[in-house]
Amino acid sequence: MKSLVPSIFLLSFTTLAFAQTPVPGRLLVGFRSNVLPAQAQSVINGLGAKSSRQIGALPIHVVELPPTANANAIANAFRGRAEVQFTESDMLLPPVQVTPNDPSYSSQWHLPKIQAPSAWLTSKGSGTIQVAILDTGVDPGHSDLSTKLVSGWNFFDNNSDSRDVHGHGTKVAGTAAALSDNGIGVAGVSWNSLIMPIRVTDTAGYATYSSLAAGLNWAADRGARVANMSFDVIGSSTVSSAAQYFQSKGGVVVSSAGNSGTSSTLEPSPFIITVSATDPNDAIYSWSTTGTRVTLSAPGCVFTTFNGNTYGSACGTSFSSPVVAGVVALLLATNPNLTPAQVVAILQSSSDDLGAIGLDPIFGYGRVNANKALAMAFNPPSTGSGSSGPTPVADTQAPAIRILSPAAGTFVSGNLNVTFSATDNVGVTRVQLLVNGAVVGTSSSAPFTIRWNTTKLARGSYTLQGRATDAKGNVGLSTTIMVYR
Repeated sequence: MKSLVPSIFLLSFTTLAFAQTPVPGRLLVGFRSNVLPAQAQSVINGLGAKSSRQIGALPIHVVELPPTANANAIANAFRGRAEVQFTESDMLLPPVQVTPNDPSYSSQWHLPKIQAPSAWLTSKGSGTIQVAILDTGVDPGHSDLSTKLVSGWNFFDNNSDSRDVHGHGTKVAGTAAALSDNGIGVAGVSWNSLIMPIRVTDTAGYATYSSLAAGLNWAADRGARVANMSFDVIGSSTVSSAAQYFQSKGGVVVSSAGNSGTSSTLEPSPFIITVSATDPNDAIYSWSTTGTRVTLSAPGCVFTTFNGNTYGSACGTSFSSPVVAGVVALLLATNPNLTPAQVVAILQSSSDDLGAIGLDPIFGYGRVNANKALAMAFNPPSTGSGSSGPTPVADTQAPAIRILSPAAGTFVSGNLNVTFSATDNVGVTRVQLLVNGAVVGTSSSAPFTIRWNTTKLARGSYTLQGRATDAKGNVGLSTTIMVYR
């Protein structure tokens, strides 16, 4: 019988904080309701600025400043005019998100990468969802785990002592569902989900197919909705059959792709989500196993809970797997009525497609995106089932995109921010600015803003168009507008 052991790599990363930033060279000027449009234009022109557009019927103008202008001085000049009610900078705003107060959250780059802070506005998990951690056990005295543990089992010694005898299981458990926003330690993907500790290994961290299958069976019979196995189990009919049983009970099974650094030709189990590992730049880690087995990808280096009530960094597909398991727990907390097939379809459809369009052997369907997934919790894609397992119906809907600024017919100068509105039924992954048909810039996240340097362009007219691509490669084009330099 094959013994399985997880691999661990130790690294450390930090994340960048997000903040509001002013749009360079732009002011928003609100005029008093009794000011006529011609008066407003006169005030704007008199201060050496230009109105790129008025916001609908509101007496508010989006004012572009000359490239060399002192924005603060012009803003103060507007504020000194009797016709003006207010003046402020136009600001680029990050998505609204939840930032936990756990002191080591700044080291957890993987959570912002999967848009967990935005997902937590929808759900932080639920105490009705149990995540079974089939591993080396879990430290019952850890401050970020102890209050979340339910009764587990030890399949190595055949008793109820599910304490961590190695350290690996505690790291995995904290990655998926550490107690969060409690002022200590780290945050987990699913803050409020419960942890079912199931020891399936010897003291060296080695598991067997039989112990993993027994653990899945035991957890399924006791109401676990999610099971994480940070082991390479692809190729085992025994484990796949146990995962099928777990799925028949309404649960979802997630496992690691492995850390061999090679491409495997083994076919995936239709009952197991298999996860490869990505880095902070959304590239695959060199040590991550890839190939046809891969369903999804997720960040593979985390800062998490360690045995002995401590914390540290750990890397491996052992940790990309519980990242996905945590997202599954968030989905089921948001909509407990989701079937396993619907959960899989949501994860596949909402992932950020990083490689070749659609399913590929490196990233699977893409890197998991918690926020996009939760947005689909009550409107899951249609699913099919069969020998190949649940798959989502192909997405053929192109994104909708329009240019917000500059307005058609306006004069542009300097380093110009071109802003877009782009929406899609699954999610927009890329927006490109085309000037006279050629791509001059790309934005990969909302708010979609692309800088266009017009300083060296010849005087004349230029056509602008936006092109949006969704997670499945569908492309939408905006209406073409003409601007002048």
